[in-house]
Amino acid sequence: MAESCPVLTPVEKEVVDIIKRADHAVAAAVSRALQEVTSQAAEEMQEVGQGEAAPSLQYFASVIHQRMYCLICGANPDTFEGGDADIAYHVIRNSQGIAKQYWSADIEPYPLPPLKQG
Repeated sequence: MAESCPVLTPVEKEVVDIIKRADHAVAAAVSRALQEVTSQAAEEMQEVGQGEAAPSLQYFASVIHQRMYCLICGANPDTFEGGDADIAYHVIRNSQGIAKQYWSADIEPYPLPPLKQG
């Protein structure tokens, strides 16, 4: 049986467009911030004679990634306390699926956890 895509109402389409614009805006802001802090750190490291030791953009991106992971999981990004292990599991599983599907990673995503009764 073929599945069909629902036809969005004008209001639903507008909501989708609003969210897409916000997604693009936040992604652009994060990219700009990463470029800015990378340049700033490189300049400051150069001023103290350590330009070759300046952190790369990927370093700062990994810092943001870790903090966002904590926020997604409900943990304090400074202490890692208070996170939800079930959400963490699903975030990791999603990342594994992306690596396998789009980058041909030789990985099998974690299996889905059993449904909780209760």
